[in-house]
Amino acid sequence: MSFLIKDAKNHIGQDVELKGWVFNKRSSGSIIFLQIRDGSGCIQAVIAKNEVSSESFNEAEKLIEESTIIAMGQIKEEPRSPYGFEMQIKDLKIISLSSEFPISKKEHGINFLLSLRHLWLRSQRQWAILRIRNQIINAINEFLQKEDYIKLDAPIITPAACEGTTTLFPVDYFGNKTFLSQSGQLYLEAGIASFGKCYDFGPTFRAEKSKTKRHLTEFWMMDAEAAFMEFNELLELEEKMIYYIIQEVLKNCKEELKIIERDTIPLEQIKLPFERLSYQETITKLQELGSDIKYGEDLGNDDETILMTHFKQPLFITKFPSTFKAFYFKRDSKDSNLTLSSDLLAPEGYGEVTGGGQREDDYQILLNRMNEEKLNIKDYEWYLDLRKYGSCPHSGFGLGLERIVAWICKLEHVRESIPFPRTIYRFTP
Repeated sequence: MSFLIKDAKNHIGQDVELKGWVFNKRSSGSIIFLQIRDGSGCIQAVIAKNEVSSESFNEAEKLIEESTIIAMGQIKEEPRSPYGFEMQIKDLKIISLSSEFPISKKEHGINFLLSLRHLWLRSQRQWAILRIRNQIINAINEFLQKEDYIKLDAPIITPAACEGTTTLFPVDYFGNKTFLSQSGQLYLEAGIASFGKCYDFGPTFRAEKSKTKRHLTEFWMMDAEAAFMEFNELLELEEKMIYYIIQEVLKNCKEELKIIERDTIPLEQIKLPFERLSYQETITKLQELGSDIKYGEDLGNDDETILMTHFKQPLFITKFPSTFKAFYFKRDSKDSNLTLSSDLLAPEGYGEVTGGGQREDDYQILLNRMNEEKLNIKDYEWYLDLRKYGSCPHSGFGLGLERIVAWICKLEHVRESIPFPRTIYRFTP
């Protein structure tokens, strides 16, 4: 009977066939202990010389780290095992005898490990982090589908900027100059007149020459847009989603959180609703906390860290000045210098994990603003059409997957939150 290690508790006393990889081995001479993983989990397997054929025991003696095997044996409960279960091997077959594995138990530098990322993924810590990432992806999709959002895939090759022209990656598209997408937002705004609510979830690209622990040049973004949604309704949606994600991870990733030694108490203590500060209030608070930031300046990574080391719950910062927000943000009716925008910052010293706001729905106001910013109107004619043919109030936000993963896993650097990170210095393997 073939089985998965994660289901070991359902096979106690049964003979099973296990296909997997040996990631550790020790021997006392007549007994060999193997640590085996199969992708779903890990288990200890024991092969005793007097209980198996000489061929099987000889095969076990040949094994080195990362060899691929098929083992037949019986599953038993074993409290002394780190996994709670043990396999008594009756027969063993080597599928592939590994070469000497380059990643050893000793400490390695991060550049060495990233150069071997294709092998580093096999470590228990990286396995756990990326399984938590998978749970977060599932939670995002589940939440939005329950809220009646339709997944609408936006293109990756685009003719114009969404988040500013200075961070675009150019692409030669059959002689035409195009760019890798910074966000699917503009295309989702086209979708709301058909579906009401829609979202996308895919890779996005920013040519930011940033060396911070929070930035990648390629990352996964979820963008969501909804027709007839006002600004405050958007904030309520965002906090409900973040809370849902946390609860799903706490419920379904207990073992993974334990492996990465994540203290879950700060996550368990997160409650709704999240606190909200205006940009003006935020600047005042930061100055009280020792920052030298001045009104009119955007928050830097250091400011976000100062703020979110102080606050123990996620925090919305709202109504940023229009000088550093994109042209499509609707202005505050009480102060046209402010936008109906927000960033959601994560606690424990982490920064922005979502950003969004209400969109400008008036054709003439949007056109005037685009002209003020000297945008090429031809590139945005289709976007302006959305205001000519059935415009309505609407709002949306973007969520950076890797930043959510980094916060929930409490990672020192965002590069561990994605299978193959891309930074200004790295695009291999």
